[in-house]
Amino acid sequence: MILILLLSVIVVLFVWNYYVHYGSRKGRLINRIPGPAPVFPIGGNVLEYQQSHEALWKLLRYETDFYYPIVKIWCFFVPVVSIRHPDDLEIILSPMKHLEKSAIYDILLSWFNTGLLTSAGDKWHARRKILTPAFHFNILRQFVDILIEEGEQMTKSLKDGKGAVEKDLMPFLSKHTLNAICETAMGTSLKDLGAFQKKYRQAVYEMGLLLVYRLVRPWLHPICFGGVLFDILPPGFRQRKLLRILQGFTDKIIAERKLYHERTGDRYLKIFENDKMTEEDNTYIRTRKKRLAMLDLLIAASRENHITDFDIREEVDTFMFEGHETTAVGICYLLLLLAEHKDIQDRVRAEVDSVMQENGERFTLAVLQKLPYLDRCLKESLRLYPSVHFISRLISEDVTFPFYIMDEMSYSLIKKKVNFAQEKKYVVPAGTVVHLNIYGVHRDPNFWPNPEVFDPDRFLPERSQNRHPYSYLPFSAGPRNCIGQRFALLEMKAMIAPLLHSFYLEPIDYLKDLKIKTDLVLRPAYPLRVRFVPIQDT
Repeated sequence: MILILLLSVIVVLFVWNYYVHYGSRKGRLINRIPGPAPVFPIGGNVLEYQQSHEALWKLLRYETDFYYPIVKIWCFFVPVVSIRHPDDLEIILSPMKHLEKSAIYDILLSWFNTGLLTSAGDKWHARRKILTPAFHFNILRQFVDILIEEGEQMTKSLKDGKGAVEKDLMPFLSKHTLNAICETAMGTSLKDLGAFQKKYRQAVYEMGLLLVYRLVRPWLHPICFGGVLFDILPPGFRQRKLLRILQGFTDKIIAERKLYHERTGDRYLKIFENDKMTEEDNTYIRTRKKRLAMLDLLIAASRENHITDFDIREEVDTFMFEGHETTAVGICYLLLLLAEHKDIQDRVRAEVDSVMQENGERFTLAVLQKLPYLDRCLKESLRLYPSVHFISRLISEDVTFPFYIMDEMSYSLIKKKVNFAQEKKYVVPAGTVVHLNIYGVHRDPNFWPNPEVFDPDRFLPERSQNRHPYSYLPFSAGPRNCIGQRFALLEMKAMIAPLLHSFYLEPIDYLKDLKIKTDLVLRPAYPLRVRFVPIQDT
């Protein structure tokens, strides 16, 4: 009886596999798109991705290059299409049609729930409306002093080392970017939480690896048996332990800020009732404790019963991760690039020193706004090493992607024979998961000559004006672009400028040897170290 039942299940799976892959309209359209072979019955290409995080990164890069500019894989009965041509990216990102994140984000729900990153429809629109004022320039201006202070604290910690100091950049930087996001967007200081915040940062790192492990194993996804299989396995136990650390940390931050408002009778929250912040309001909330933060917006909305305490936590969890880890990665790669390119480093330092002399040797918002060459360096670094290297959407209707007539540059890139006279169109049916390859488009030689070269002058106005607007997407684009991109750029400048004013950067680990592992952010597989040499010691 059991054998008959087992055989019946196998027959049903094979029949369903044939229908999904070859019998349905969706399957037939997907199979016209090039992709890796063989595609095994039922499992599709899944076995190909059961590799280490480092090997997985290399495989993903190889396939998206080889099948340029579009590639498909089968994940059991679910097709996934990856695109990287700017015209294709614009089709998905620019309209209001394809705003829903794909099912791969479901593995984030245990951590972020349905916050701004993972929500869709009316909830996403409502949350975006609530949170947008938190990143208005008038609010960001209040935070500049904190960001500058954190940058100077980071510089001071290096000076305390007495002489040249070697640092593994990621843990060093993430400590300070976490402080910055907490003191600004959350209105809470971490100065007395050293061990607790170190534990939080380690949990973030482990959680990222665990989520990727789960992502490439569809049988562990929430949709598979309701996630029960994952829950009863060791990775599930580990995730629950990590979530207690991560959410315990955010609960503590929320509780402290709510207690502050209760003790002050919510008097500072009432400022949010105004549509615009006046100069009087700016003066009123100038002290550190009284600065209004993103968390205050959420607390104010909860006072009016627009959101619940659970809603507050899911947004805080989201922004705590996105607001410190992505920024730390961005600063890390720029410091490495500057260490390796002494001429560019010296030029940035000269710019910083010059503006500092004009401003009485003090870092201020005005100083940060007068650093155009540092701006260009940041943009070029984010081109080469975008902190968020891909995003994914569930398309809401059929989309047609043309297969472009490729030139000799593309021919050399993919190293396979193509008929340059042939042009096709691929239709991706509604309901398909589409990955948008940001890392790939940033290094496409059709849009970025000598794409591996670090050249900040690519972003001179005269060299940028005719560039495809969707060939550069470090903060995504369209309606779901990154809400905190101005904050992130301001924070990176506030931390990098004091370092360059006080130190020469010398490389220890070189980017030519860089190995990346697949993660939620563009994380190096091994420590990346830089030597900070005090300027007065040279």
